[in-house]
Amino acid sequence: MNLLSRPNELLYAKTKKLATKEFVTEQREIAHRPVPFRDRVHVVTLTPFYPCAGDDAFGCFVAEPLPYLAPHRIETSTFAVQPFYRSHSRVHPSVPPATWCSFASFPGPLGLASAGRFLFLRLLAAMRDLHRRSTIDLIHAHSALPCGHAAMLLARALNIPFVVSVHGMDAFSTRQVKGRAGDRCRLVSDEVYRAAQCVICVSEHVRQQLLTGVSAAANTAVIYNGTDERLFSPSSTPAESLTVVSVGDMIPSKGQELVLRAVASLRKEFPGISYEIIGDGPSLLSLKQLAIQLNMKGRVRFLGRCSRTDVAQALQRCAVFALPSTYEGLGCAYLEAMATAKPAIGCRGQGIDEIIHAGVNGFLVDGTNVAELAGVLRQLLADRSMRENIGRTARRTVLDGFTLAHQAERLNQVYRNCLR
Repeated sequence: MNLLSRPNELLYAKTKKLATKEFVTEQREIAHRPVPFRDRVHVVTLTPFYPCAGDDAFGCFVAEPLPYLAPHRIETSTFAVQPFYRSHSRVHPSVPPATWCSFASFPGPLGLASAGRFLFLRLLAAMRDLHRRSTIDLIHAHSALPCGHAAMLLARALNIPFVVSVHGMDAFSTRQVKGRAGDRCRLVSDEVYRAAQCVICVSEHVRQQLLTGVSAAANTAVIYNGTDERLFSPSSTPAESLTVVSVGDMIPSKGQELVLRAVASLRKEFPGISYEIIGDGPSLLSLKQLAIQLNMKGRVRFLGRCSRTDVAQALQRCAVFALPSTYEGLGCAYLEAMATAKPAIGCRGQGIDEIIHAGVNGFLVDGTNVAELAGVLRQLLADRSMRENIGRTARRTVLDGFTLAHQAERLNQVYRNCLR
């Protein structure tokens, strides 16, 4: 296997403090808190998510912060892993290089609990060789299974620490895997979280869910995802359209059906209203059928999976971003919409409500209430000045604490604290 050539605490903001001077001050204090000095740190990233040829959005939340670690003297080597039965991929040229690595695994969810051990065996020789040539200080695994499990075993073999990131609500994989296989996933994930030097959660919502499920104490930190504020920036010309945009996998929990029904209820009040859905998934056919039933044919565009640039352009030209997802650890798409200075509508009780302050830098709704969502959309679509004011505050929220540079600063802090 050809190895990668290396290129170059918790932050929890209560909703009421967002978009205030106190919030900004707290962000800066946490970001610049002193950490133990170490001239150079080499971190190996293990991830099942990484931008590949044909899909530069897959795993962008892992790849995009990596270059921002270089100013902190963090060197990275990345292994993007996949089970052998999936097609081999090439790293997308827009992100730092990585070594794609396939490993043995029983197909499907039933093999998830044991996949980490197979991955460990696949990587051990390469990691030992890399460790001899350039000392590895820390392993950062993304998700407990399979990468966190493999990282735990590699950390023991190489006598180095590891951290693991939890990106969503299914921290123990029991929603994805049912029955006895799910019970086994829970046991292995629990062991990983207790052994990690730090479990990095993308929101306080995720952290609380993890701590409720783990069998003993686990060291945790919250590091919100960052956003590329240059790619996701406001349009130079104000949007004139009354387009609502959603970005996300087409699954029931994401709430595209709710948005479609809400938009359909407003078409007489706003003759120019339209809806663009970016993403793909099992709900695509049912959503297309619903659009016909609601007499929305011609007003709804199903754009499929889009490049990062195409997503940014769709957000720039829309009036409102809406994704009332009812099962969301955080949601990068909300931050991207906010960075483009657009009002973002999320769901109460999810990770995003730690960032969106309703009526100030976005809105929060009940993820099952069509009338409430339609009321918020009506308010925003009828008042361009309100949309622009909320959009400006939303972008300021991102610039003050949720860029890729902010994320890298907090990762640097966690890494170095783990090496004390």
